[in-house]
Amino acid sequence: MGTSDLFHEVITLPEPVRSARYKRLVGLDDHKSRLRKEAAVLADPSKIDAWAQQHHNLNFSGNVALTLLKDRAPLLLFAGDVGSGKSALAESFGCDLAEQLGVDVTLYRLKLTTRGEGHVGEMTNLIGKAFNEVTSEAKMGRSADGRLLGITVLVVDEADALVQSREATQMHHEDRAGVDAFLQGIDDFAGTGLPLLVVMCTNRLAALDPAVRRRAAAVFSFRRPNDAQRKQVLSDALEGYGISPESLDKLVLATGPQGAKRPGFTFSDLTQRLVPTAILAAYPDQALSADLILNVASDMDPTPEFNDAAAS
Repeated sequence: MGTSDLFHEVITLPEPVRSARYKRLVGLDDHKSRLRKEAAVLADPSKIDAWAQQHHNLNFSGNVALTLLKDRAPLLLFAGDVGSGKSALAESFGCDLAEQLGVDVTLYRLKLTTRGEGHVGEMTNLIGKAFNEVTSEAKMGRSADGRLLGITVLVVDEADALVQSREATQMHHEDRAGVDAFLQGIDDFAGTGLPLLVVMCTNRLAALDPAVRRRAAAVFSFRRPNDAQRKQVLSDALEGYGISPESLDKLVLATGPQGAKRPGFTFSDLTQRLVPTAILAAYPDQALSADLILNVASDMDPTPEFNDAAAS
């Protein structure tokens, strides 16, 4: 199995499509701000050295607090409901990181075929090959004198399918071995200073192996947008269509929770279903109107909530 079988197309960031996607992820400002710090420090530990020197006149050598910070595994967990923006942010934040640090970011996206077909040693071997590939790329991201030249980001979507908990009684031996191999790979990255980040996305945080969760430098929780976030998404998407503030407020209510059995719309419900469906309903014979969008929203069922506890 070659590299093309382990990864989707490798992409260099920033690039126009994902840069625009990152900017459209409204309502996630807190996540973006925190991620900007976490990613920059994990990928380039010299940033925290400069901070310590500037604000505390401290050098890294022998400093316990800085050592603890740098020894963390470069692993970030994105967990939460379906359609809440996890994968979109995981694949696009590298554009912001590239602009912030002034280097290119190489984006790898792991395929689920890395699980293999259950043959003895296959999953362990495939995970090893995947880590070797991204490690080789990451090593080229720092010059001989320590300067940052580039950053490698590995995104593992639907991570629970790859590193589900080894406590599960029905878990196959090969799957357990694969989790062990993944953990070993993550441990090998910890404290190395390699400009490498591993981002795991899951709808089922409780289903991930506890050892994976413990190793994460940070866990980002994603939820459905609240009223203010839905208003921001809809306001941005519908700018220029003559939708009044009063009508926008009605749309916010219509796309919010409607009792215990009907949750609010997800980010993707709003951007990938509601707005496109409404535009196509108006095309080609009428203008887009608030009433039309409201009718579409009332006929559209939001994505069902994902019960993490039940799934695990």
